[in-house]
Amino acid sequence: MTNRRTAPPTRSPRLSPVRLEGLTAGDALDIESGAHLDGFELDALTLDSIELASANLSECRLASITAIDVDLAGARISDSVIERWNVPVLAARRSTWRDVEVRDSRIGSAEFYGSEVRSVLFENCKLGFVNLRGATFTDIRFVDCTIDELDLGQATVSRLAFERTSVDQIELAGATLEHTDLRGARLAVVNGVDRLRGTIVTPEQLSLLAPLIAANLGIDVDD
Repeated sequence: MTNRRTAPPTRSPRLSPVRLEGLTAGDALDIESGAHLDGFELDALTLDSIELASANLSECRLASITAIDVDLAGARISDSVIERWNVPVLAARRSTWRDVEVRDSRIGSAEFYGSEVRSVLFENCKLGFVNLRGATFTDIRFVDCTIDELDLGQATVSRLAFERTSVDQIELAGATLEHTDLRGARLAVVNGVDRLRGTIVTPEQLSLLAPLIAANLGIDVDD
């Protein structure tokens, strides 16, 4: 009798809604590198640049932010909501994100490389180039988003899911994927198909990926 090895079921991202109460209204004067903001609400700010490198933001709501660039390099953001951002450049390299919701935002270039991003919801966002090289990306859900390019090269990914989200290009070279559900993603270009182990796809997606997988394995397909 043949023993068939079945793959373990894909685990969904573990996310809890962020609930914020009793926030203190802040303004542009509260924004500075290394700031410690706990329970603040920053709303309707238009600035050339926002400098929050190495800041610590906990239980904050940052809404209706318009800036040419936002610097969150090395920052720690937890239990917070980011919504209605219009930011061409988000520099968040080597930052830490835990229990964060990012909603209704337009972000051109998002630099998350080397970061730890855990329990984050992206909903109704338009994202350009999202750089997660070398990042740890755990319990993440993209809902109703459009992404031009998602770079997961060398990243460690676990419990990632997409719903009604289009991804023009995804880079997987050197990535380690676990419990990654691609079924809700409309994928155009996939680089690094040899790293797809640990993902789940639809039959339609598999038919689109088949030529890339065959080429990667050195298989010639001919009638």
